[in-house]
Amino acid sequence: MAAQETVDHKYVYDFSEGNKDLKDLLGGKGANLAEMTNLGLPVPPGFTITTEACQAYLATGREPDGLAGQIEAHLESLERAMGKRLGDPRDPLLVSVRSGAKFSMPGMMETVLNVGLNDQSVVGLSAQAGGTGDPAASGGAAGQAASGGADRFAWDSYRRLIQMFGKTVCEVPGEEFEHALDEIKSAKGTQNDLDLDADDLRGLVDAYKKIFLKHTGREFPQQPREQLDLAIRAVFESWNAERAVLYRRQERIPADLGTAVNVVTMVFGNLGPDSGTGVAFTRDPASGAQGIYGDYLANAQGEDVVAGIRNTVPLQELAQLDRASYDELLGIMARLEEHYRDLCDIEFTIERGKLWMLQTRVGKRTAAAAFVIAGQLVDEGLIDLDEALHRVNGAQLAQLMFPRFQLDHEFQPVATGIGASPGAASGTVVFTSARAVELAAEGRSVILVRRETNPDDLNGMIAAKGILTSRGGKTSHAAVVARGMGKTCVSGADAIDVNVPAKRFTVAGQTVDEGDMVSIDGTTGKVYLGEVPVMPSEVVQYFEGSLDPEHIDNPLVRAVHRIMTHADGKRRLAVRTNADTGADAARARRFGAEGIGLCRTEHMFLGDRRELVERLILARAPGEREEALAALLPLQRADFEEIFREMDGLPVTVRLIDPPLHEFLPPLEQLAVNVAVAQERGEDVAKEEALLAAVRRMHEENPMLGLRGVRLGLVIPGLFAMQVRAIAEAAVSCARGGGVAKPEIMVPLVGAVQELETVRAEAEKIIAEVVGDSGVEVLIGTMIEVPRAALTAGQIAEAAQFFSFGTNDLTQMGWGFSRDDVEGAFFWRYLELGIFGISPFESIDRDGVGRLVRIAAEEGRAARPGLKLGVCGEHGGDPDSVHFFHEVGLDYVSCSPFRVPVARLEAGRAVVETGGSDSR
Repeated sequence: MAAQETVDHKYVYDFSEGNKDLKDLLGGKGANLAEMTNLGLPVPPGFTITTEACQAYLATGREPDGLAGQIEAHLESLERAMGKRLGDPRDPLLVSVRSGAKFSMPGMMETVLNVGLNDQSVVGLSAQAGGTGDPAASGGAAGQAASGGADRFAWDSYRRLIQMFGKTVCEVPGEEFEHALDEIKSAKGTQNDLDLDADDLRGLVDAYKKIFLKHTGREFPQQPREQLDLAIRAVFESWNAERAVLYRRQERIPADLGTAVNVVTMVFGNLGPDSGTGVAFTRDPASGAQGIYGDYLANAQGEDVVAGIRNTVPLQELAQLDRASYDELLGIMARLEEHYRDLCDIEFTIERGKLWMLQTRVGKRTAAAAFVIAGQLVDEGLIDLDEALHRVNGAQLAQLMFPRFQLDHEFQPVATGIGASPGAASGTVVFTSARAVELAAEGRSVILVRRETNPDDLNGMIAAKGILTSRGGKTSHAAVVARGMGKTCVSGADAIDVNVPAKRFTVAGQTVDEGDMVSIDGTTGKVYLGEVPVMPSEVVQYFEGSLDPEHIDNPLVRAVHRIMTHADGKRRLAVRTNADTGADAARARRFGAEGIGLCRTEHMFLGDRRELVERLILARAPGEREEALAALLPLQRADFEEIFREMDGLPVTVRLIDPPLHEFLPPLEQLAVNVAVAQERGEDVAKEEALLAAVRRMHEENPMLGLRGVRLGLVIPGLFAMQVRAIAEAAVSCARGGGVAKPEIMVPLVGAVQELETVRAEAEKIIAEVVGDSGVEVLIGTMIEVPRAALTAGQIAEAAQFFSFGTNDLTQMGWGFSRDDVEGAFFWRYLELGIFGISPFESIDRDGVGRLVRIAAEEGRAARPGLKLGVCGEHGGDPDSVHFFHEVGLDYVSCSPFRVPVARLEAGRAVVETGGSDSR
């Protein structure tokens, strides 16, 4: 929204005015608070300032016209409903100011609690809670004892406000507040916040005020409305905080959405033992198992649970502490899950026996839980299989294919925490986010070890293979963020004593220093010293055929089988594999590949055959060249025979040799040095000198744009002919042996139809000679990887029976990037600046490279109806890219064997999510 917004534009909504479908406008938190309010659940009254207001503020640097008046009107309405005024010295209304974007960003933006407290209203809050606010007026020791809990609560609430407001709104270093708190606890001889009494906390408030004054140059603001306005602006501005930007980039959340702001009446979980706060899940977010899952902390506010600074108790223990609230909570949880038809993540507070619902959302879950829960909800009749397919994705499936620990008697855990996010991770211990980033950049696997994480640790969490904390539970910051990112996490391993300044932790009488190896199991919560070997996951075993999903007592494997079966029935795209050997082909077929979309022949010229390639390159007379090609022919034929046997009955696209020939020779600099040294020693270097001359002759400044692909085949007589003959002879051999070979010959790097016509004319003569009456059919097509080929696809289709998009080279040439050079050189900066949301080599650039694919597909099929279209670049296994290729109308995608199940799943999801029902 720009500054021209009219005054009557609606920027503020009461909770009763919204619903769960208004997430774009009210953010996820606001929309769900509104939904719960309309369901009649106990939600503290409040209102939501829209994402449009945030967008306008960020665009202009000031609040949009009309916003201040709307906030005032809704605040007055809230005060009337509660019978209190914001910051009233006698009976203050206090509010929380919370962020809430459309997509959940746990801990990445700001929250300020207890807004409205000041030097006067803290006394009124104490009095309303049953205390005095002033020990001198409490009538001696007995009076102080009676009112001490209420006084403590009030001053604890005030110190929290100054701490959160100072850090969030005024950028006061948070560690200064922490140091002041630690000093008071140390003087008291305790490590527990709850051991501090009202006098201690009053002193802490004074210390916090001095810290605030030192860093801001002003006293802590005493006007409640000023506190509210500044907190709202701080939440707006936190949308562009470094950690929020980093999280959005990691999760691919659009940068222009903005955050809503929720102003909610405060309810207090820190009023004593009959109060508390907690987080609950309607199912286990780690495994998907049904049951009661969550954390509860008596006499605490919500951030104490999420931050993990105090270890919680399991939610079930609430039944002994407050049975009525527990039963009411379970009823609400069941109602919300049925209403949302999904796992719900719930935040609640109990204030002196009264249950309040502070938030619900569709909960973040692990990859395993996503599949299991989707299957359960189908069984319960809450969703159908199409919806189940919509609720899982290829990235989650890929996580499930990661290996797990292979344990034996040698590996005994030294600690056990909470399995917060599954997986098996081993790495070097680090204790700071900066160190994790530093070592990860060197290619090392690291485990980030902390007492508890906070949003400032996000860089290190992204860099780490796994996260280990000594505090917190399944709902702590570390757990929630790790699950969202698919990172292995063990939280609450309280046997570990973490000493960050000393860069070590101790456990079971042993000391582990930074740089030592540890292994963590995010499923069992176990921690091991050293590096533990891994074994294949059960999901991989299922795909490879060693587990029968119908007869195994594993809910995850059964769920994966069920959803994959449905995906295969829905998808239109076929899924092939990129494979160069019989072993790769066999594995890919077990994973469900329906053919080979890319068989790279250059890999067949390596190893022991390199000498034959050297002979080919050094050949100066036709006879020498023919001799080298004749020696290569039977080797190539045997390679193709093996692949055709493994892919019996399925198509195999063979790409003729693509890279420049000098890639098969020693590097120029190395060869020159070797020759010079040998000459100095007086050795016979005639052969090496001839090789050096050939390498110099073939040297190019930019070989990726030089003599390679079709150009090489046209310049080196007989090279492509040898390969075509080997393919055709292998196919005939396979057919005569009772098999079915379906070869497709792909000519690489074509930029003009005349190139393809020349190669095809020679190839067809050879094929006709070899195939005879064997019944083998050989297709001839081309790889679309040069931008000119995409733009002249109508012409090229006249000579091609199929197109396969080589999106790796199409991306390089379309962007003018050398993949081998640019990713480490400057992509990090492009990602940081938002020029890229993700590397264009990882996910297809729809606007540029994707448009070239679309043009070529449309014009190619216009010239040759029924033209077979596929893709064989790395994008063929990328979930987002698969959806694009479905939209464009390609016939198949091809990817590495390990990505075949991912592509199958996403191809099915593409049909469901576009509202289609087509089935192959």
